[in-house]
Amino acid sequence: MAVEIITREDLQHFRLQLLNDIRQLITPKQPPPVKPWLKASDVRRLLGISAGKLQALRIAGKLHSSKIGGIHYYKYEDIQQLLESQIS
Repeated sequence: MAVEIITREDLQHFRLQLLNDIRQLITPKQPPPVKPWLKASDVRRLLGISAGKLQALRIAGKLHSSKIGGIHYYKYEDIQQLLESQIS
């Protein structure tokens, strides 16, 4: 009967390898697709702002929208540009 001795280093190596494998399984392969146009409610949720603040951004010309059938739609690209301009 063959006996193998497992060292602490072996266990540490196994633990790190197991954690890496689990991370790869639970990490999404690609980000969820982003809609090119968002409704006002989606934009408010994304930015964490109120309807009044969103309206103020629209009136000030900082965020453009297209109104179709009484619903304001916003380009996702415009929202990204607004956020980037606020950071820099």
